[in-house]
Amino acid sequence: MTSILQTLSCADNYDPNSLHVDRARELILDLLSPVGGHERIFVRQALDRVLADDVISPIDVPSHDNSAMDGWALRSCDLAASGETRLKNIGTAFAGRAFAGIVGAGETVRIMTGAVLPPGVDCVAIQEVVRVEGDAVIIPPGQRREQNPRRAGEDLQAGRPAIPAGKKLRPAEIGIIASLGIGEVSVRRRVRVALFSTGDELCSIGTPLAEGAVYDSNRYTLWGMLTRLGCEVIDMGVVRDDPAALEAAFREAAGCADAIITSGGVSVGEADFIKRLMAQLGEVAFWKIAMKPGRPMAFGRIQPDGPERPGAWLFGLPGNPVAVMVTFYQFVLPAILKLAGVAPVKPVPAFPARCTEPMKKGPGRTEFQRGILFQDNGEWCVRPTGAQGSGVLRSMAEADCFIVLEHERGTVGAGDTVTVQLMTGLV
Repeated sequence: MTSILQTLSCADNYDPNSLHVDRARELILDLLSPVGGHERIFVRQALDRVLADDVISPIDVPSHDNSAMDGWALRSCDLAASGETRLKNIGTAFAGRAFAGIVGAGETVRIMTGAVLPPGVDCVAIQEVVRVEGDAVIIPPGQRREQNPRRAGEDLQAGRPAIPAGKKLRPAEIGIIASLGIGEVSVRRRVRVALFSTGDELCSIGTPLAEGAVYDSNRYTLWGMLTRLGCEVIDMGVVRDDPAALEAAFREAAGCADAIITSGGVSVGEADFIKRLMAQLGEVAFWKIAMKPGRPMAFGRIQPDGPERPGAWLFGLPGNPVAVMVTFYQFVLPAILKLAGVAPVKPVPAFPARCTEPMKKGPGRTEFQRGILFQDNGEWCVRPTGAQGSGVLRSMAEADCFIVLEHERGTVGAGDTVTVQLMTGLV
């Protein structure tokens, strides 16, 4: 297997001591490949799964020429050059029950949405504009050829891909598959992610807090984000700040997971062993990113059983709760999508908004402030949630967007335009 460091040594702007956010994300995605393994499942089980093979349409959709509207089906050649056209009503075409006759010169049929168009008909005048007098139908001027028909194969054509491999199946795709009469699809297996928190100060829920201890919230936050991504989550609990215990946890995780996520243990403290163990058991690609919060984040690969085994990708996230969520959204989220086989992995949508409050910042790092979007006279505006410390998890709970302050940007004044990323829909 090619060494990570050999690959990155040839990359531009590679600085393992302090990578720019965008560059770090690019390097991670360049190194990853989708996991192997497919399974065949029922369509109702396929929501949010990643399609392994193209879905080929076995039929035309629609399967026949039909009407897009309730109205009157006619031949455009019968329309008067000017003024109204008077036609004879000879029957009705219902959805699922076609008109059995032929529409001849000067004739029309009442037609319902979805009903098969009679042969030779190429125009449907909507019922709202038509006037009926006995068996005579008065068509107003302005109608034209190919008005309101839906042609066979207009949506999907038999023998051609209806949905490409790599698509994450949403309700619309589920509906398309059902419209083709297909009951099962081949999907990629779920990405297996092992996670654990590190730190002697962490306390489990249901246990009284000792002096100086805190409850471990990060595993629950990560479980929620990974579950929403459709991962198979392996929760390994809390691992103490002990090299032997951490090594055993890494070896166990690398043996059963595609990716490992840890929280805590990646800063420069004396008890922070993650980086050293990564180097011992595999490779460290980088361990610092020029961002706030989340600067101490490690990325690499654990290969405890030798280079012939693929091992597991490791994301060593910071210990502070907000930093965990920010680094997950910016780096782990796109990485999981890449491992899951989603193609292409798209950047998180961002758009400009007017910031209503000043924010201090110095150039040299990208900052992700937590914000609340609102409208003022039709203009999108944003304001910070308040205290922005990396331990203030409430700032994430109250926020609906990230305020992204670019690497070289300085202090933001009230009224300045900033870039925002919506949190809704990230996972």
